[in-house]
Amino acid sequence: MRRILVVGGGYAGFYTAWRLEKKLRRGEAEVIVVDPRPYMTYQPFLPEVVAGSVEARHAAVSLRRNLKHTKLVAGMVTGISHADKTVTIHPADGPDYQLTYDVIAVTAGAVTRTFDVPGVAERAIGMKHVEEAVAIRDRLFTAFDEAAGLEPGPRRRKLLTVTFVGGGFSGVEGFAELLSLARSLLKKYPELSEDDLAFHLVEATGRILPEVTDKPGEWVVKMLEKRGAAVHLNTFMQSADDGHVVLSDGTEFDSELIVWTAGNAATRLLRNHTDLPHNERGLVQVRADLRIGTETEVIPDAWAAGDDAAVPDLASGKGYTVPNAQNAVRQGKVLAKNLLRSLRGRAPKNYVHHSLGVIATLGLGSGIFQYKRLVIKGLLAWLMHRGYHVLAVPTWDRKMRVLSIWLVAFFYGRDIVSLASVQSPREAFASEAKKTEAAVRVS
Repeated sequence: MRRILVVGGGYAGFYTAWRLEKKLRRGEAEVIVVDPRPYMTYQPFLPEVVAGSVEARHAAVSLRRNLKHTKLVAGMVTGISHADKTVTIHPADGPDYQLTYDVIAVTAGAVTRTFDVPGVAERAIGMKHVEEAVAIRDRLFTAFDEAAGLEPGPRRRKLLTVTFVGGGFSGVEGFAELLSLARSLLKKYPELSEDDLAFHLVEATGRILPEVTDKPGEWVVKMLEKRGAAVHLNTFMQSADDGHVVLSDGTEFDSELIVWTAGNAATRLLRNHTDLPHNERGLVQVRADLRIGTETEVIPDAWAAGDDAAVPDLASGKGYTVPNAQNAVRQGKVLAKNLLRSLRGRAPKNYVHHSLGVIATLGLGSGIFQYKRLVIKGLLAWLMHRGYHVLAVPTWDRKMRVLSIWLVAFFYGRDIVSLASVQSPREAFASEAKKTEAAVRVS
């Protein structure tokens, strides 16, 4: 029985394994998924997790619950030697070990692209995982609680200043949702006003939301500015030491919360620790049929899909497919079909996907949708966003849980409870234990 090793349990990896489970015949192949996290993150819901419109756990799809006939390995693949058909796995606990395979499917995804900006590594937080989205939300709540007890001044102003770096879909959606949440929180904090809030969106290029055309992008900028945000285009963050932000356009301010969403980069695994071919950006070089290789040379028994793969875009006839959820999900499904075809001696089929359009949430009750020349803005686009993603999130379990939260929020509003202490759960216990120990010594 052949062993299919899937590296990564994100979109592409999850859908590959999920489809294989449904279609493989008994004894035809063994499927193994290696991922350090026990769940697949439904990333389009992260902005709504930030805003409290979706519960964090509902944006995470359990691998073990849904991949019932797949062997799950909790760990990170740190090396791939396809010449030996062996991977090196770094588990959560214990020494590294090697695992052999017959067929490999690389779906490791991408990591947040960072630059050597002073202070960013110490101060900023990304927005690719559920934990990060929850931390962003809790930090805003904590900032509001602290600011409400302070007199107007530099410290209060810093606490209520939020900075997002990166004007792609992830950055703009997260920024708009957090801005919407902050403005709604003012109703609960009579000590604060809109003048106390400062939201900055920093984008290195001359426009945000590159997937939409110019005019819709300009409309989003104007809409954000109308809400009181500052959008800095053609601007870089030069430093963020101790929360003091310096931008290339000369703007300087103190910011308690800095969120970094400036694009994706290939993982170190693919850039430095594999003998599989990759391009200048570090992405695995993939043919249109998702086999690793070029038009003239194919690497046997090696496949890739998702954000870590440079898949030719046959729909447009130029470049590579955009690294987004639409492509990752569909590539995972095609990859599963092609793996089955290969196992059964049939030729794989090419991946071709014509975009269904782009859609973004821009805060409660506002969104934007574009399909070719058709552009829809405002409430209707926001409803379309929610409708599309509740249909797209995998498993009925997650669909119903998300719908129930939205229904409750419609009648009672968003939950504004902060659980920031969860990030350091032993603090209260340890503090009390130290006080008790000190009291015993005194007595």
